[in-house]
Amino acid sequence: MSSIAFHLHADDPRVNSLSAADPRMGTLISLIGEVRTNTQEPHFASIARSIISQQISVKAAASIRGRVIELAGELSPAALSAQSAEDLRAAGLSTAKVTYIRDLCDKVLSGDVDLERLQELNDEDATAKLVSIKGIGKWTAEMFLIFGLGRENVISIGDAGLQRAARWLHNMEERSDRKYLQQVAHMWEPYGSIASIYLWEAINTGHVDSGETLEERVSQSDRL
Repeated sequence: MSSIAFHLHADDPRVNSLSAADPRMGTLISLIGEVRTNTQEPHFASIARSIISQQISVKAAASIRGRVIELAGELSPAALSAQSAEDLRAAGLSTAKVTYIRDLCDKVLSGDVDLERLQELNDEDATAKLVSIKGIGKWTAEMFLIFGLGRENVISIGDAGLQRAARWLHNMEERSDRKYLQQVAHMWEPYGSIASIYLWEAINTGHVDSGETLEERVSQSDRL
């Protein structure tokens, strides 16, 4: 099963609900406009890709992923489990990542983790299943819940970018505990994932790191 894409626009009732609950989020939504997230790979391939990409550059991850696919033919549990540890390391995977990939394959092939049935679980139970796989931490599980399962109310408190974006959005004073999301995320329920997508987009489009406030960015946009 392929992962689910979000298509967010002004007529979306979820977007309107966010705007009404948090006027500053509403201003950001108007500033950014329509947002689409990409439809991703099948669930197994998406998780395998996440493991391969951990703690290395995007360019290096793409290169290693290409060599792994060339070796195995595809990112599937049967294809990857058929490869020797030596060949996987030769393709560029670290010893730890070989262990993680093998654990993922074993759990899926044995039925211990049924990726296609994760949709039937609530967020907490789905996360617990995912983090039972070696090499899958809470952040990776949360990203899968949002972009793989299309869950609408997931906010990754451990995501430094989201914390930074929340501080910028609400023009908050610096906190020693860096807990900015925790101050405002309650306003975004039950659409925390959608708020997160707009915050990531605010980073990607340069708003958050512009050195300007939300109001200044809006004013600049109005002049264009």
